[in-house]
Amino acid sequence: MAETGNILTTLKRIVQEMNQIPELDQALFRVASRVKQTMEVDSCSIYLADEEKQDFILKATDGLHPDAVEMVRIGFSEGLIGLVGQREEPLNIENAHKHPRFKHYPEVKEESYNAFLGTPIIHQRRVLGVITMQQQAMRRFSENEEAFLVTLAAQLALEVTNAEIRGALSNSSSVESMPIQKNVRGIPGSPGLAIGTGFSTDSSITLRNWVVKRASDPDLEIRLYRRGVELTRKHVDILSERLDLGIPDDVKSIFQLYHHLLDANSLGREVEAKIREGWDAASSLKMVVEDYAARFQNMEDPYMQERAIDIVDLSNRILINILYEEKGQQPSAREATQPSILVAEEVSASMLAEFPRQYLQGIISIRGSNNSHAAILARAMGVPAVMGCQNVSPALLNGKELLLDGYSGEVIVSPEATIRSEFVQLIDEEKILSKRIEADANLASETQDGCRIALYVNAGLSADIEATQFANADGIGLYRTEIPFMLRQRFPSEQEQVELYRQILMATPEQTITMRTLDVGGDKPLPYFPINEENPFLGWRGIRLTLDHPDIFLVQIRAMLRASIGLTNLQIMLPMISSVSEVDEARRLIEQAFDEICDEIKHTDRMLNKPKLGIMLEVPSVLYQLPQLAKQVDFFSVGSNDLTQYLLAVDRNNTRVAGLYNSYHPAVLSALYDIVKQSDANQVPVTVCGEIAGEPGGAILLVAMGYRKLSMNAHNLRKINWVIRNVSLHDSRMLLTKALTASAHEEVFSHINQYLEHRGLGGLVRAGS
Repeated sequence: MAETGNILTTLKRIVQEMNQIPELDQALFRVASRVKQTMEVDSCSIYLADEEKQDFILKATDGLHPDAVEMVRIGFSEGLIGLVGQREEPLNIENAHKHPRFKHYPEVKEESYNAFLGTPIIHQRRVLGVITMQQQAMRRFSENEEAFLVTLAAQLALEVTNAEIRGALSNSSSVESMPIQKNVRGIPGSPGLAIGTGFSTDSSITLRNWVVKRASDPDLEIRLYRRGVELTRKHVDILSERLDLGIPDDVKSIFQLYHHLLDANSLGREVEAKIREGWDAASSLKMVVEDYAARFQNMEDPYMQERAIDIVDLSNRILINILYEEKGQQPSAREATQPSILVAEEVSASMLAEFPRQYLQGIISIRGSNNSHAAILARAMGVPAVMGCQNVSPALLNGKELLLDGYSGEVIVSPEATIRSEFVQLIDEEKILSKRIEADANLASETQDGCRIALYVNAGLSADIEATQFANADGIGLYRTEIPFMLRQRFPSEQEQVELYRQILMATPEQTITMRTLDVGGDKPLPYFPINEENPFLGWRGIRLTLDHPDIFLVQIRAMLRASIGLTNLQIMLPMISSVSEVDEARRLIEQAFDEICDEIKHTDRMLNKPKLGIMLEVPSVLYQLPQLAKQVDFFSVGSNDLTQYLLAVDRNNTRVAGLYNSYHPAVLSALYDIVKQSDANQVPVTVCGEIAGEPGGAILLVAMGYRKLSMNAHNLRKINWVIRNVSLHDSRMLLTKALTASAHEEVFSHINQYLEHRGLGGLVRAGS
C-alpha cells in the first residue's frame, strides 16, 4: 500500500490522468487500474448510477471478470453496492460473503474476495455511483485506505459529472443512431420558450489565447492601438443603431458603457503606458484588460461581476481590429441561415447586435448570470435566454436541435417528437400572455383593491438613461456610485463626480434619485486602493471604509450636494450600516459638507436643499436597532440580497453552497416582515431593492407584508407592474400567512405557484399562459 505521505500526490496523479482521457469509460478503467496498483489490492471497480432504471451498472474494473462490464446491473436496494448508495457512506467489511446484504452475481467472478470497501461517489447530494476495493485476505481495510478511497470518490464526483454531460451530448450527435435526448440545466436569464438549432460563433482570436510579445517601435504600436479603438468605436455605433431599430431605447445604456471604456481616460492611458514599456499593442491590451476583468469578477455584486464580460468582449474586438490594421486581414465569420439559438462561452451585447434578428430564437451562455448585459438585452428584445450552463461547451450544442426554457433554465438537446410537440403548444400559449402584459405596461401600479405601489429602478453607470425609459417608474431606488471609481486608475475628482451626478439628477428632476455612497473594499477593491483580507464579505468595506477615510467620503458627499444645487430629488443612502454610531458619524460629516457648500454659494442666487438620508438594511444587527436608527434617518432600504446571505451564512458566489442561498427561506421572509412592521411603527418609509422585489412571487409577498416601494432592475418593471395590477391585498395576505408558517423555501414556492395558477398568473413562473 502507498505510504501515507504519498497519498495526496497519488490522488493528484490519478485525477490528472483521468482528465487527460476524453472518453469517460476509458478514464474509469484507468482509475480502477491505478487504484489497484497503488493501494496493492486485488480488485478495484467503479459502478455508475442509472437513475432511470434505478440501478448501478458496472462501468470499469481491474480484478473482476472483464465480461461483466456493462452487463452487471445492481438495483439501488440490492447487494452491498446498493447498501453503499443507500447509506451514502463508506462500507468496510472483513468478510463480505457473511454480510446479510451480500448478493452473489456469478458474472463478476468475485468468489475469492473477502475484504470489501465501498464508497459512494456523490456530487451535490446526488449519488452518482460507487467505487470499491476488494481483497482475497479476510481483513478490515485501514483508516488510511478508507480515507484514500473517500477522498478519491469526492474528486471523481466532479469529473464524472462533467464527463457524463460531455459524453451524453457527444453521443446524441452520432450518425449511426437516433439522437439521444439530453437535458442541460442553467440559470434563467430571460423568460420565454424557444426552439432552434444551436449556433456557436466562438472566435479563435481572443485576448485569452494571445501570447504576449515585445515590440521595438512604440509609436507604431500606439498608432495601431488607437486605430483599433477608432474602428471599434465605429463598429459599436453601428451595432447600437442596429439594435435601436428593434427594441426599446433603454438598451442604449449598455453601449454607453462600451463608449465609456473606449474613452482614452479609461483603458487607453494604461494600454499606451504598457506599450511604452516595450510591449506590442495587442499584448499591452491583454495585460491591462485581464487586470480590469479580474477586479470585476472578484466582486460580490453580480451586476459588477458581469461587467467583466463587457470589458473582455469589447477588448477582443479591439484586438481583432488591431490585427486587421497590422496584417490587412479580417477573419471571416459564419452567419446563421435558419432559426437558431445563439450559443457561446460568454454571450455579449455586441454578439446579439450582430446576429441576424430574423433568425435569433434564443440564447445560451455557458458562463454568466441573469445580471449580464446579454441577459438584460435578451429581456429587452423579448428573446428567451439561459445562462451559466456549466460543464458544457458551445461545440457540443452547435448544430443540434434545442428546446430552451428561459423560465426554469432548462435546455433540452435533441428532443423526442412528443416533447417537441408539447413545447410548440406552450410557445403559442406564451404569446397570448406577453400581449396581456404589454397592454398594461404604462398603467398605474395599483392592486385590484386600490393599493398604490411605487416602482423604482436599480441602476448603474447609465442611470440617467435607465430611469427615463419606463413611464411607470417612480425614480431610481438605488444608484451604485462605485462604478466610476472602479473604471479609473485614481479617485475621481470632486468636479468629475459633480458632472456625473448632475447628469443623473437632471435626467428626471421630478423623480427621486437615491445615491448610495461608495460601497467598495473587501470583495470590490479599487485598483489604486488595494485591500487584502481573508474574509472580504465581513471585512473593511462600505461605510466602514469611508468613515475611516473621511477625505474620500467628504469629497463624494460634496459632489452629490453640489450636483443637486437647485434640485430637490437627491437622496443619500449609506451602505453596510451595522450600528447607530456609524450613522451618527456619517451624519456629522454630511452636515459639515452641507454647511461648506452653503457657505460657498451664499452670495449667489442658487439654492441647496438638504437631501434626505437613509441607510441600507443588510447587516442582521440593524434589525434589532431599528427604533434607534429611525430617529437618525429619513428612510430605510432593504438590501435583501446581502441580508439573505448574512442571515443564512451562505456565500452565494460559492458554487458549493449557492444552492442554500434563497430569499424565500422562511427566516428571511420573517425578517423582511419584521422590518416593515417596525418601520411603520416608527413612521419611516422603507423600500426593498434586492432581487426578490423584481420577482412575481416576491413582489406579491412584499406588498402583502406592507411594503409600498419596490426597486428592481429596469427589465422587471413591466412584469411586476402587471402582477400588482392583477392581485388584491386581501388575497396576497392569505398567501403571506401560508409562506410565513412554511418550514422550507420549497414549501413557500409551492404556495406561490398555487396562488399564481389559481389566479391565472402561472405563466409568470413557468412555461405557458
